[in-house]
Amino acid sequence: MKTKLKLSIFVFVLLFALDQFIKYGFANLSWDVDGPYMSLKLAYNYGVAFSMFEFLDGYLKYIQLGIIVAATIYLLKNKEVFYDYWLASTLLYVGALSNILDRFTYGAVVDYFYWHYGFEFAIFNIADVLINIAVALILFKQFFGKKAV
Repeated sequence: MKTKLKLSIFVFVLLFALDQFIKYGFANLSWDVDGPYMSLKLAYNYGVAFSMFEFLDGYLKYIQLGIIVAATIYLLKNKEVFYDYWLASTLLYVGALSNILDRFTYGAVVDYFYWHYGFEFAIFNIADVLINIAVALILFKQFFGKKAV
């Protein structure tokens, strides 16, 4: 059990630092690059996925922080859930806390992946991808059994 916690902390620190480093580059160093299929272009998201709840602007970071606190309390009281879903939990925390830090640092979430070949897709970042991977891992484990992941 301690091994999973140590691995979780290592993965968290590594991915969190990587995500924040890349976001800093886009926000402060003009890392924008245009490509034929996908561009790397700075965009600020004041809402959540697909800019939903943008009207909550200044309050959103506190609402999200409250959700993280509630999730942490839940995991502290139900440690077996963390150990069963340690990788998914870690990825969720990385994505959520990195995006929340953006809201406090930049006033919005820093997005930069922009798919525009064939159709235009929402601009997103690594933290968003990690959250989606975490949800996929949880769903996979729920549908295919506890020993699957």
